[in-house]
Amino acid sequence: MNEFDQFVKHKLKVKNYCRYTDDFAIVSSDKRYLENLLPEIKLFLQEKLKLELHPNKISIKKIRQGVDFLGYVVLPHHRALRTKTKNRMFKKLKQRVDLFKSGVISEDSLKQSLNSYLGVLSHSDTHQLRQELANEYWFWISE
Repeated sequence: MNEFDQFVKHKLKVKNYCRYTDDFAIVSSDKRYLENLLPEIKLFLQEKLKLELHPNKISIKKIRQGVDFLGYVVLPHHRALRTKTKNRMFKKLKQRVDLFKSGVISEDSLKQSLNSYLGVLSHSDTHQLRQELANEYWFWISE
C-alpha cells in the first residue's frame, strides 16, 4: 500500500489523507474535487495493485455527519463508537465469559479480552459505555 500512499500524496497531491491498513479517508471541503479523485484512485488500485474499492464503502458526506472509519464515527470535535462495533463488542465479551465459565479459557485470557475492549473504548468519547461494559461483565461473571 506504500505505492498507493505515494500516488495519493505525490501524484494526486491530496493534503488530507489518512490510511490504516486497507482503509483510507480523504477530507476536503470541495465535493467535486473528491468526486474527481474517485476514478483516478479506482484506476490506480485496479492497474497497479490489482485491488478494487468496495462499492458499498465509498461515501462522500459532510464532515458534520461524521466519517465512519475503523469502527468509529469521527466528528469534528469527538469520536463515537459505531453502533455495530458496540453491539459486536458486547456479544463477543459475553461469549468469552461463557467460555471462561465452561473452563475453555483462563481467567487471565478473559481479563485480557475485557482490557482489550476497554482499550478500544478509550479512543473515543465513551465513559458511560465503558461503565456499562464493565457492569455487564461483572453481572455475567456472577450469574
